[in-house]
Amino acid sequence: MTQAAPKPRRRRSLTESLLSIALGLEAVMVFFAALTAFGLKVLEPAVAFAGGGALLVLLVLVAGLQRYAWGVWLGAALQLVLVATGFLLPVMFFVAAIFVALWIYCYIKGRQIDARNASLGQ
Repeated sequence: MTQAAPKPRRRRSLTESLLSIALGLEAVMVFFAALTAFGLKVLEPAVAFAGGGALLVLLVLVAGLQRYAWGVWLGAALQLVLVATGFLLPVMFFVAAIFVALWIYCYIKGRQIDARNASLGQ
């Protein structure tokens, strides 16, 4: 009995990889932001951990959807949610600005490099 050859893995674009990494880093940051909101008693413990956990899970799920155009748009919408956390913890306006800048940079550079690789036939 012979085994079927394994299906080759889909090649990910650089844009998809970079945006997924950015969302993963944001998920880690949201974990620490939830701990900070709890520690500073900005929110009730259940609200801080439930809200932070929900946003963390959403960021990780959307990181896996970056191959689709609507997944990229959903990731961009999550950047706005990240900025909105600044209304709870004002320092998050600064932190979110850094992550939004990272997101934009990853998107622009990833698209440029993907286009260059496509023109070179890679």
